[in-house]
Amino acid sequence: MLSSSPVPPVLDLRHELDKLMGEAGDVVFRLNQQGQILFASQRAVALIRCGRALLGEPLAAHVAEADRATLKATLIEAIEAGTPCRVELRLKTPELDIWHELRVVALHTDTEQPELMLVGRDLSAQQATEERLRHMATHDALTELPNRLLLSDRIRMVISQARRSGQGFSVATVGLDGFKKVNDGLGHPVGDAVLRMAAARLRKTLRDSDTLARVGGDEFVAVLPGTHTEAQIKLVTGRLIATLQSPFEVDSHTIYVGASVGVALYPQHAEDEVRLVALADAAMSRAKETGKARCVVYSPRQGSTPEHDISLEAAMFQAVREGEFLLYYQPIVDAHTREIQGFETLMRWKHPTLGMVPPVRFIPIAETNGLINLLGAWALKAACVQLKQFEEVAKRSLYISVNISPRQFRNDKFLDVLDDAIAFSGLRGEQLVLEITEGTLMIDPVHAEAILSKMTERKARIAIDDFGTGYSSLAYLKRFPISVLKIDRTFIRDLPASQKDGAICNAVLDLAKHLDLSVVAEGVETEEQLHYLEQRGCQYIQGYLTGKPMPANVAMAALKESTYANLLPTELRQVHP
Repeated sequence: MLSSSPVPPVLDLRHELDKLMGEAGDVVFRLNQQGQILFASQRAVALIRCGRALLGEPLAAHVAEADRATLKATLIEAIEAGTPCRVELRLKTPELDIWHELRVVALHTDTEQPELMLVGRDLSAQQATEERLRHMATHDALTELPNRLLLSDRIRMVISQARRSGQGFSVATVGLDGFKKVNDGLGHPVGDAVLRMAAARLRKTLRDSDTLARVGGDEFVAVLPGTHTEAQIKLVTGRLIATLQSPFEVDSHTIYVGASVGVALYPQHAEDEVRLVALADAAMSRAKETGKARCVVYSPRQGSTPEHDISLEAAMFQAVREGEFLLYYQPIVDAHTREIQGFETLMRWKHPTLGMVPPVRFIPIAETNGLINLLGAWALKAACVQLKQFEEVAKRSLYISVNISPRQFRNDKFLDVLDDAIAFSGLRGEQLVLEITEGTLMIDPVHAEAILSKMTERKARIAIDDFGTGYSSLAYLKRFPISVLKIDRTFIRDLPASQKDGAICNAVLDLAKHLDLSVVAEGVETEEQLHYLEQRGCQYIQGYLTGKPMPANVAMAALKESTYANLLPTELRQVHP
């Protein structure tokens, strides 16, 4: 029997393990306690050294410098804890650094220092997938520009820089003019092509330090660090508008769109990214409203539509449930006798903590979310019922005037609401005056003519509110069945001193006389104004001189107690005690 020197079992096991791991597809290393390579798999050698041996070299020498401390800490942890550990790091190759996940296990023996086995897998495919997902989450799929999420992050970064440097910056919202006609007329594929071309043009116009994002539809937002003076803004926005004025050539189509731009400044207008974008968007809307193809810098004095306050909107729905909306009534009086002829109904909101919320804040929101239909229907019915109570107190016939919003007027249920209010209150149609603005009539004149005709069939009278401040087309006075003109307070305020306002009032009064229309002058606050209007034939006045808007109980007290008797001229007091 031949004898041979026995192979130590530990060495034999290590040899077999190295052989097995050497054939593995992933990278494998066996290290001593100092981190030197005792074994490297074929895959590891091929990847790091293109086939040249790695034995005896520290593994850290083949790891990206930024990851070496992490590797050292992981090796120590694996030995001391005695449990497997994982670490992600970059292995250096001749061409690039490649992310790997290494699983580290300490191999303990009774006779030697611990060794470490590292088995790693290539994470480059996973990293690429994660990078694509991150890109998709932060970029617009159509234009590859940053989306709203990344835009917010970029603005926050610029805000931080601006706070350190003390230098302001601007945010510009760019909206394409007339883009809807492209999608509607030529189809969405052509529209998408225009958006991609517009994005490329805008990006080329801006600096590398600027951020351009697409925030939806045909709107883009540019963040312009260091751009804050009037001259700088004019230069940059002028270039943005100019680059989009050139025609777009898509599939043999020549397309013209143009753009409007709104700008908000940090820190003058806002100090957070949400408000900056919102105010820039409001300014852009203002640019579209006032002519398009221009730039408007946000100003709180623009008189634009109040911002849409989400918390206020939520409170409005709660207010409807809790009955917080009220109706106030402002007297409309005979200019000669000072006797109350009727009341204009005005909606008020008494919030439990905010107090009286001005209509200018909540009416635009109600118009936007459709709540105005519910509130308007309630106001119309309640006002008609209230008039019956006013008449019982006054012992004579009166009329009630109710404002109809544009959205109410266009609602296909409006005539049903009107019929319900008249039937429920028992009011005669001629006692009801419905106030409509000039702009409401001009949105869709054909529809307006049809609805107004049906309203007059019910004997209701139509008043044009704020006459002279809207379209002021004399043609609609002939076309539509109008009964009353209400001269806007802006033409009354400076009477009798203003010759121009006087000329306008005289023209309206003369026109109304020849067309057999009644006239109510709004905003009368002085005796001089009342006397001036009365002398020129204005039949009715409304304003603080003869009564502010008041709750129903105060209005009834005024009717019952002849509160306005002291306003009567001396020669009329005996006739109207």
